[in-house]
Amino acid sequence: MALKRAALALAVAGLLWAAAAQARHGEDAARPHHVAGGFRNVTGAQVAKPFSWLVRWRVDQWREGLPQAPRQPTPVTLPQLQLLKANTEPVRRIAVQGARPPVPSATWIGHATVLVQSGGLNILTDPVFSERASPVTFFGPKRAQPPGIALADLPPIDVVVVSHNHYDHLDRLSAVQLNERSGGRTLFLVPLGLKDFLARQGIANVVELDWWDAYRHEGVEFRLVPVQHWSARGLHDRYDTLWGGWAVFAPDLRWYFSGDAGYSGHFAETRERLAVQAREGTLFDLALLAIGAYEPRWFMREQHMNPAEAVRAHQELGARRSLGIHWGTFTLTDEALDQPPVDLAAARQAQGLAAGDFFVLPIGGTWWAGTPPAAGAKQ
Repeated sequence: MALKRAALALAVAGLLWAAAAQARHGEDAARPHHVAGGFRNVTGAQVAKPFSWLVRWRVDQWREGLPQAPRQPTPVTLPQLQLLKANTEPVRRIAVQGARPPVPSATWIGHATVLVQSGGLNILTDPVFSERASPVTFFGPKRAQPPGIALADLPPIDVVVVSHNHYDHLDRLSAVQLNERSGGRTLFLVPLGLKDFLARQGIANVVELDWWDAYRHEGVEFRLVPVQHWSARGLHDRYDTLWGGWAVFAPDLRWYFSGDAGYSGHFAETRERLAVQAREGTLFDLALLAIGAYEPRWFMREQHMNPAEAVRAHQELGARRSLGIHWGTFTLTDEALDQPPVDLAAARQAQGLAAGDFFVLPIGGTWWAGTPPAAGAKQ
């Protein structure tokens, strides 16, 4: 009997210890990416590297003279501003009888910043319009060329989607200017933990989402989906805020935005979980997939896809077409600025994909889902 009581006491103590440990570490069976004080990757990948690895990378970079200078500048073209501004106007505030429906489009502004027109909305991804992706104006990665559309020249922005808080994806000054420009009407959709940051910048029209959460705005569904990455804006806030990609479903365009992502099973998981949205076996009409900042692989593999992995992500997402972004703008890693499209072409050929299945645009260039509106035509 004494042994039974002792065993029972030990069992109870074990349960209490396990419960305390779970509370201490913030474990949540329903939300395994939540931990005490922040978030984690559920893939087990070592995304945030030790400082010694960073030192090794920088020493190797200096010794080998990397990154090499690009052989040619990033392609740039004049944006179709008149068409873009006219494209969503009929459905913005009033119905215009006999007006032509807007044509879904995606315009690459640079790096991970894309203007997407869908569902009658102007949607901006990861806004960075400053000269440097840095907390300061005098140091840090500098733009190789200006944004494809200046912030002041954008059409009215209805929604901004943010993937995570790294400086090359969320620029404080750009967010503030977008908010001021719209008089606070622009809606910011962000991962958990970023609402407080934006509130400190005077931005109030913010909705936070967890992985798989959905939010509807004017008939368009925005869903935050998991990707393998991390977050930080300083030395002591790593993993404090969440990160993710975006699946956006409008009546005229279903599209995906990866933000930053290492290759993982999350792409196939997204296709499986959102399969109800698929049409004729295709989940997304267009995926915006990062293809740059991938060398050296021993350091970057877990946090940034290379083009070959981006092609796999394109296939696993069930995307009809993909646009390669996150290249040619900021020198962040060891490959030359112009190398990602070269590696993408090789990866595409290896998988038997046509050039139009996974393509790149010049900065300022626009992909149209149909025939673009004619300049000066009644919209």
